[in-house]
Amino acid sequence: MKRSKISIVGAGNVGATTAHWAAAAELGDIVLLDIPQTENMPKGKALDLFEASPIIGFDSRITGTTDYADTANSDVVVITAGIPRKPGMSRDDLLATNAKIVGSVAAEIAKVSPDAILIVVSNPLDAMVQRALAVSGFDRRRVIGQAGVLDTARYRSFIAAELDVSVEDVQAMLLGGHGDTMVPLLSCATVGGIPVTHLIKPERLAEIVQRTRDGGAEIVKLLKTGSAYYAPAAATAQMVEAIVKDKKRLIPCAVLCENEYNVGGFCVGVPVILGKNGVEKIIEIPLNADEKTEFQKSIDAVKSLVDSMSKLVG
Repeated sequence: MKRSKISIVGAGNVGATTAHWAAAAELGDIVLLDIPQTENMPKGKALDLFEASPIIGFDSRITGTTDYADTANSDVVVITAGIPRKPGMSRDDLLATNAKIVGSVAAEIAKVSPDAILIVVSNPLDAMVQRALAVSGFDRRRVIGQAGVLDTARYRSFIAAELDVSVEDVQAMLLGGHGDTMVPLLSCATVGGIPVTHLIKPERLAEIVQRTRDGGAEIVKLLKTGSAYYAPAAATAQMVEAIVKDKKRLIPCAVLCENEYNVGGFCVGVPVILGKNGVEKIIEIPLNADEKTEFQKSIDAVKSLVDSMSKLVG
């Protein structure tokens, strides 16, 4: 049986850790790519990970490179390339810089892997998905943003800790942009099938929702010199698995919504069925009045972000 080929563009913490999770799960052979200025760094990380294979017991082949030719004919390409926001850097500076980086990556991948499915992890997430979609020219089903899997994982973790139950028994769903305007759906959160609203008081649940929205910032504040990478990488690997194994997972991802939810042509987080073709289906669920209001605020924030990006990079 032919192994899937998974290329990861960006060999920093998130990219390298995604390679780690994907290799350990034997999702396919992995190519870890970074810019030529990093010289042999991706080769070193790939070799180090490959040398762990006899210990962990996986047979994935792992290579590092600075040449896009080595990623040719990939089944899945993960884009983690970009820079984090630094002190003194404006939001527009980050947006413009990463839009150029992600656009360049998408253009290169479209040349060498025209049939690949793209998973975008770079921030600002929703705008970067829009950028990769526009530059690659791919069908919207094959350009997907990783945010919802991470955000629901944080939400589920906090609920499990609050109730002192297994995380495996907590299920949740959220909509909208990645960040402050995400919309965790209380109506879809359950613990062992029991609605979470039956188990946690409203004021405490509101605090957990806010902590979920601030999840990335909380880790940045604690680390001081970096941002989260274990959970983002694990979330990305789960999406890769759903695609290469055609698992038909129903999970939240950032995708281009046109008529769905009346979004009107922007990339936002919604529930999708993820399988071998990428987004197999966008799931529309009924929202109550409060959820509709919050979701519209999130859509408006994404639109503003995309409009800013368009002015900055065209």
